[in-house]
Amino acid sequence: MNISDIIALGLWPLEKKITSKKGINELEELGYNLFYIGKNADLYTCPGEEQKVLLVRSDRCSVFDIPLNLEIEGKGISQTTISNSGAAYAKEEGIRTAILSETVSQNLSVAPRCQIMELCKPLEAKIEGELVQFEFIFRNYLTGSLFEACQNGNDPYGLKLPSYLKQWHKFDTAIFTPTTKGIKDIPLNSSTVRKEFPEIITSLEKLFKNFTKYAHDNGIIIVDTKFEIFVSANGEWVLGDEVLTPESSRFIALEDFEAGKYISMDKQILRDFAKENSWKEKAKSLKAGEKLDVEVPSSIKSVILSGYSTIHTRLSK
Repeated sequence: MNISDIIALGLWPLEKKITSKKGINELEELGYNLFYIGKNADLYTCPGEEQKVLLVRSDRCSVFDIPLNLEIEGKGISQTTISNSGAAYAKEEGIRTAILSETVSQNLSVAPRCQIMELCKPLEAKIEGELVQFEFIFRNYLTGSLFEACQNGNDPYGLKLPSYLKQWHKFDTAIFTPTTKGIKDIPLNSSTVRKEFPEIITSLEKLFKNFTKYAHDNGIIIVDTKFEIFVSANGEWVLGDEVLTPESSRFIALEDFEAGKYISMDKQILRDFAKENSWKEKAKSLKAGEKLDVEVPSSIKSVILSGYSTIHTRLSK
């Protein structure tokens, strides 16, 4: 299946630009053709007529949706390993993901960074008269933007949380805070979305609850998790490629959390460094297609890779 077939089937958003560049030689020679270069991963069409694509994670980095000239060697392999592990956990819980069991030849040097994905359409529905796509977010703790909203008397999700709750308050039951998926994620009323997709939300709630306990038992605190839902060709809903990974969740080592060190083992380390060095301000002068030139100490890179390693070691079955 080539990219024109994928577009004709309505399985590729027209606003995303495709590329005519050649991809990795060993993949192209086998009939996998590069068609999209993302901030952190690339997509290839697969040989044959089945509705699937090949995702190849790179070592590239981005923060705050800013493309960077930064690569951290080994990051792509670590993220792929954790992604496969998260998908396997979801499968054990009875939930399908877009990640297929099929793999590329393990003789390929790029194999540890590859996942073959089922081509699916994003879940969509009309909310208050507007057709939207979704990010389903579950939170165990009050922190980040929701804490700020709560402090300011705002109620973006219709949850009626009291303003006296302190940061890092632990909810007795994880709260559901859905948003739209797009250039800017807009909060949606929690009960409205729950009524629209009761079976999906209940299943994800159970998955998040069970994974939270499993992670805690293995030395990891799950702060929150984002799920992206797609619809397969036969109409079944499936999870996207980032399932219970540092790209979709915030993980904190149990020993750090108990010591009051709320540093998540994911891109937060890089985000904090970006804030200190005003990357957002510097990125305003970037032209379309340009990347921000940054320098990151090897010590920061090592901490990021160490976090991925800890997550994999503690959470892989």
